[in-house]
Amino acid sequence: MLMRIALNCSKPRHTAIRRALSVALLLAAGSVLAADPASAPTAKTQSPQQNDLIWQKASAKFEPQRRALLAEVEKGDGAGPFRADWASLQAYRSPTWYDDAKFGIFIHWGVYSVPAFGSEWYSRNMYVEGSKEFAHHVATYGPQSEFGYKDFIPKFKAEHFDPAVWAKLFREAGARYVVPVAEHHDGFAMYDSKLSDWTAVKMGPKRDVIGQLSKAIRAEGLHFGLSSHRAEHDWFMGNGRKFASDVNDPKYAEFYGPAQVRMAGSDSDVLSTDFTFVSQAWLDDWLARTTELIDDYQPDLIYFDWWIGHPTFRNSLPKMLAYYYNQDARRGQGAAHGVVVNYKLGEFADGAGVLDVERGQLTGIHPTHWQTDTSISNDSWGYIEHDTYKSPQVLIHLLADVVSKNGNLLLNIGPRADGVIPQGAQDTLLKIGGWLKVNGEAIYGSKPWRQFGEGPTQVADGPFQDTKTKPYTAQDFRFTTHNGTLYAIELDWPADGKAVIRSLKPSDGVRSVRLLANGKAVAWKQQDDGLHVTLPAKPVGEYAYVLRIELAAAPGVTP
Repeated sequence: MLMRIALNCSKPRHTAIRRALSVALLLAAGSVLAADPASAPTAKTQSPQQNDLIWQKASAKFEPQRRALLAEVEKGDGAGPFRADWASLQAYRSPTWYDDAKFGIFIHWGVYSVPAFGSEWYSRNMYVEGSKEFAHHVATYGPQSEFGYKDFIPKFKAEHFDPAVWAKLFREAGARYVVPVAEHHDGFAMYDSKLSDWTAVKMGPKRDVIGQLSKAIRAEGLHFGLSSHRAEHDWFMGNGRKFASDVNDPKYAEFYGPAQVRMAGSDSDVLSTDFTFVSQAWLDDWLARTTELIDDYQPDLIYFDWWIGHPTFRNSLPKMLAYYYNQDARRGQGAAHGVVVNYKLGEFADGAGVLDVERGQLTGIHPTHWQTDTSISNDSWGYIEHDTYKSPQVLIHLLADVVSKNGNLLLNIGPRADGVIPQGAQDTLLKIGGWLKVNGEAIYGSKPWRQFGEGPTQVADGPFQDTKTKPYTAQDFRFTTHNGTLYAIELDWPADGKAVIRSLKPSDGVRSVRLLANGKAVAWKQQDDGLHVTLPAKPVGEYAYVLRIELAAAPGVTP
């Protein structure tokens, strides 16, 4: 009888009833956990549907709030220039403020900063038998059935967190927008969510981290964004179901989520071959949480990690995008307005948002604005002990390359659990900021030239290829244009002070050449094989050297 009633509740208003009956049905059928749920593995004794329904039951008290948010999303479809379909969303264009910004700061900070070991994926890897995080956890904290990930939360006190100090540092670093993680894969909300008890307001720091950062960042004149990695939480803790751990205990199901055992293909990044169970309830919760972030914090940018590309999200994404874009359209127009949604390749219909190439570059100028994101540290996005940092030169070269190809650089930092940004990261940020104070006119507000650059050093195309780029030489240049001026960014100083820019021909009509670092003119001669420039014997400035070149006519800009 319960099954027949549940199946007949097909109208949207019956969704909550149907879910409640389904939970009751499964429990009545004997799907209760073993007597010692904290230690009994559930990967083989419970189906994915049962895992999901246990999570639904644990979070059922938030169902009215979820329904209200989803109703707002439905009203937002077509309440503006965008509909909740991909054909409509392809009319999106990135805003002027973002195209001009070029450089932003990403912040990975959360409960995973407490163990400070391995990477920001500690929450998952501590439950992966055979991993270094698993061994470290058992040796340091004890078995996962006695000390689970949830037990790090009281240790996440953020006692030295000062959002104003952070925001000032980011401005001095030359960033124009800042994107803190609102919720990582671990499921702990760093904001004042009305859809969870596991938040930084109710536990740990007991502060609305995202709310406080949004005010401090905007007070410095920077644009505020945020990232959501909630989608991955459907399966992120799933390995804890394979052995004795607290993930098996229904008391913590609201926090640990469905904890599905992931069914990825041979390449875990190819989501078309991923058959992990994702329920409509999970999709609805994801959409409601994203809507909550939009309504409560009005971010200028939202970054999503790759798993929103899972096929099950294909119908939920257009609803979210139409709601967000239409809400922004009602707020006004102009250079300071407009919102951005970052997505990875294949997750959106082309043009429906801004493409992000994680830890990677492109080999040419992209027709629409794009972004790369990478971490200032070498081993992790979140803070870990004994991590090392990329040099200012490497990052400035990356920035020049990306900007020349119509992109932005979003550079990540990982603060310590107490809220202090490591000194090594601070030093690197300030050196980048120092370079931008001198050379920023070649970066901010710039557009690509007819070609992105020249030189022998090639970059690898696509995500996770950034470590394959070899050091640049004095023959490597990157070009940008701004207000009718051409900028040639030389990525090393020639030993003999002689440089040749082979892309400049006599027909370009060079009028003058100056070094931005000191504003002084340099000797030059146009020849058939390029523009020959004579520079001082010793480097003027650091890291990368910008030549300001005036032409007889405004330089052509790649459309």
